Amino acid sequence: MDRMLRPVHRWIWGDSERRVRKLLAFAEVEADGGRDILRASEVTPDPLLRRLYLAHAIDELHHADLFRERGAALLQARPARATPLSAGWLPSGDHGIDDLRVEDEPDESLLAFLHVAEKAAAGRFTIYRDVVQDDPSTRAVFEEILRDEVFHMNYTYTQLARVSPERYRRRVWRARASRLWKRYLRVAASLAGLIGTLMLTIQYFIVLPPFAWFAKRAERRESRGWTPIPRDRDRSPTSQY
Repeated sequence: MDRMLRPVHRWIWGDSERRVRKLLAFAEVEADGGRDILRASEVTPDPLLRRLYLAHAIDELHHADLFRERGAALLQARPARATPLSAGWLPSGDHGIDDLRVEDEPDESLLAFLHVAEKAAAGRFTIYRDVVQDDPSTRAVFEEILRDEVFHMNYTYTQLARVSPERYRRRVWRARASRLWKRYLRVAASLAGLIGTLMLTIQYFIVLPPFAWFAKRAERRESRGWTPIPRDRDRSPTSQY
């Protein structure tokens, strides 16, 4: 799918402001993921995984620094009269390992999820590296990070086969299905928001105008000034309504 969308990726990265936004967003995602993996190194009972998780977390935090530094450099290189980036352009920082609760996941599930996530990230970063030919510095950042992503992808699969030799393939497929399901939910939520906006727009411009016209027409029929109250309604009200 990412290869099919290569022209879209090229269009996105071709704009300098979108490029800055993507780099800053990646910095937040990598930093958040690094903190989660660091937490995994604290709770795992496996000493080998503890060392590998710790090295992985250090790599993720280093990636965050690389993305942040490159994004800051591009911000400083922008023309002085360019439109400043709004706060909405900046990442919210509410990402992580796909909102995974590390404390509640066994090593088998976490390794399977990390393997699938790192493999997807390696494929996407390869495309990003290829579409920023005009920016050697950004391309160099992706090349450096890609080397680490390949290592992460390989070690997670190897360790998954070690800790779960009988069901490691099933766990990988389950992690892949979970990612696809969450991606579907994101698309469905976005589509629902788009449909809701469209329906409200239709109501505002098509449904409400006739009611407004009838209200104005009824207003012209009303007499001006005070309207006398019939004698049978001159009793004092018994409530505030």
